[in-house]
Order: sequence, then structure tokens, then C-alpha cells
Amino acid sequence: QVQLVESGGGLVQAGGSLRLSCVASGSIFSINAMGWYRQAPGNQRELVALITSGRTNYADSVKGRFTISRDNAKNTVYLQMNSLKPEDTGVYYCNADLNTRSYNPIRRYWGQGTQVTVSS
Repeated sequence: QVQLVESGGGLVQAGGSLRLSCVASGSIFSINAMGWYRQAPGNQRELVALITSGRTNYADSVKGRFTISRDNAKNTVYLQMNSLKPEDTGVYYCNADLNTRSYNPIRRYWGQGTQVTVSS
């Protein structure tokens, strides 16, 4: 069984910062990519940032403000969010593409989400 647990969400004023963390635990053989998505009320879930070995990708709306990083030894991914805007409000979900055995295919797992609210 694999679990992803996010933390670090909350309420912050526009211009402020938050740092999200997501820990993957359980029967994990290897993790390929890890990432963060978000979903605002009435909107579809959208990619915020993605990190693989040595490469990162960001949504245009967060480039220069958000930084994704990863601690492979701890199976943890972080999202440092600076200069937050009200439009960054939403539920933030982390995901990990991993396999539980060397011979198993890579599957995507999701966390339960953490709320981020940015007030104007």
C-alpha cells in the first residue's frame, strides 16, 4: 500500500509565502516523477509543477514564483510558493509516478490534497 500525505497549506495574504510538503510512504521500489497539481472551485485540476531526475517543469502562471524540489532519500517533494496571488487559491494535490516492485509497471498515486487560500 502506498500513501502520499501533503502538509503546509493554509491561509495567507497576497504577496506572502507558503511551503508545501508531500511524503510518499509504503511499499515503494522506485519513484520516477513527482509533482503538484491544483484545483480551484469550478475548475479542472491543473498541473502546477513537475520534477523528474534533473528536470523541472512549471505552469506559466507560477514560473518565477514557485519552486519544486525533491528529497529522494525521504521520498518527499516540496513546493515553495512565493509572491502568492488570490488566483493561486485552491486545493493542492501531490502525485508520484512509482512502482512497488521492480517488475511492476509505473503507476500514478495521489495525495488527499491540502487547501491553499490567498486573500487579497
